[in-house]
Amino acid sequence: MPLVHDELRRLAVRYLRHERANHTLQPTALVNEAYMRLVGQQKVEWQSRAQFYGLASTLMRHILVDYARKNQTAKRGGDLHRVSLESTNQTALDPQIEFLAVHEALERLATFDLQKSRIVELRFFGGLSIDEIAEVLRIGHATVERDWKLARAWLRRELE
Repeated sequence: MPLVHDELRRLAVRYLRHERANHTLQPTALVNEAYMRLVGQQKVEWQSRAQFYGLASTLMRHILVDYARKNQTAKRGGDLHRVSLESTNQTALDPQIEFLAVHEALERLATFDLQKSRIVELRFFGGLSIDEIAEVLRIGHATVERDWKLARAWLRRELE
């Protein structure tokens, strides 16, 4: 845990920076929950740092989505959480996008293009570089760049 705690905390702070100011989930709690889920993974053969942090970012995303859904008011469009896609290497999307809307758009994208959805997840939510994503997904650098651009354009259109 000491070897990965600082990096997991950095990911948690990154996620929570985009949450509302009065958000009650703290970075340490998010790290602890993600770590417990990571340790509970039975069938994972860790092959690289990028793979580990890619899975950690996915778990953190799901924890926050579950938390947001649980705390959302019953009224549709209740207290949705805003995140900035601009902070991820100038994605050129609208600076304030609802966290749950991004999550739901990624789920829709995954239904017809799982690779692009995974690239967005690793890049936006995990903060991985193009090279790290290529390593995790075992695809070429140019493929990641191309799919990242296409996925951003698709998300931009979906979130308008």
